[in-house]
Amino acid sequence: MLLHLANFLSQYQTDFQVVNYLTLRVILGALTSLLLCLWLGPWMIRRLVEGQIGQSVRDDGPQSHLSKAGTPTMGGAMIILAIAISTLLWGDLTNLYIWVVLGVTVGFGAIGWVDDYRKVVEKNPRGLPAKWKYFWQSVVGLGAAVLLYLTASSPVETSLLVPLFKEIALPLGVFYIVLTYFVIVGSSNAVNLTDGLDGLAIMPTVLVAMGLSVFAYASGNTVFATYLHIPFIAGTGELAIFCATIAGAGLGFLWFNTYPAQVFMGDVGALALGAALGVVAVIVRQEIVLFIMGGIFVMETVSVILQVGSYKLTGRRIFRMAPLHHHYELKGWPEPRVIVRFWIITVVLVLLGLATLKIR
Repeated sequence: MLLHLANFLSQYQTDFQVVNYLTLRVILGALTSLLLCLWLGPWMIRRLVEGQIGQSVRDDGPQSHLSKAGTPTMGGAMIILAIAISTLLWGDLTNLYIWVVLGVTVGFGAIGWVDDYRKVVEKNPRGLPAKWKYFWQSVVGLGAAVLLYLTASSPVETSLLVPLFKEIALPLGVFYIVLTYFVIVGSSNAVNLTDGLDGLAIMPTVLVAMGLSVFAYASGNTVFATYLHIPFIAGTGELAIFCATIAGAGLGFLWFNTYPAQVFMGDVGALALGAALGVVAVIVRQEIVLFIMGGIFVMETVSVILQVGSYKLTGRRIFRMAPLHHHYELKGWPEPRVIVRFWIITVVLVLLGLATLKIR
């Protein structure tokens, strides 16, 4: 929005042309979303407390979590709001990718909001039934996948790129839709599973978003794309702004979500942020890199799959409790130790993902 206003005003004052610089808008997008979250946080926490919208805690998990019962939840709504406002302010509104990523983020956020609302307001422990949750996730995920497939302007936009190799790009054809669906829905649910400790999910989300912003910027710039031997995809540079707003909003939310948390993001935030990371990775053709950088999300998801599979097949559990972070808590690790060590692992994985840009 401000980009278009600045372009109009530059007819009368050339200084406004500075807004055309993508790097400036990336920085301003991050700062805007950060400040919005810091401003909205206290107000939203008060409203959630007044509405008695508090988190319920299972009594079969770590006993240290029982004290968290009643902590305001659904705080992820302010993350989505900050991301949407900041992206609309600083992004190019003629860019299709901006609308796709915003649509997916808001769509998955709405699904999470309904689930949270039923759990904490209507006191329905089931929330949104799983079949309906996955149905609406599939509707949004498949909708985005089909739209991206139909609007692809070159074969590389629907090919699977293999990190570390310059020339390997596997044409997917219509299977691009299937891959896109699984990446978006899988990433959404993986972040949701990770969101079990104070700040555990939001900081890795911030780090992965920052990593993806580098890929978005590079793939949308002909010079950098050629130099780094990655495909040039016109328009993806604007997604660097979107990723920056995720990072800014995430840090703003972490101000209130850090241990001991004043507010939880709930499914409304976790589902939306996971889907946002997934759809950006798909557009910039870095699904495998997302798998690397989001390794914590992958580990958490795999731990649940292994736990359920083992129990159904053998009647035994592999972990003391799944997802994985609860296993370490039950082994005696203090919650802050689990959180910070998972953050450190994510920093390493994001750096490894970024290294694939040059090691080819």
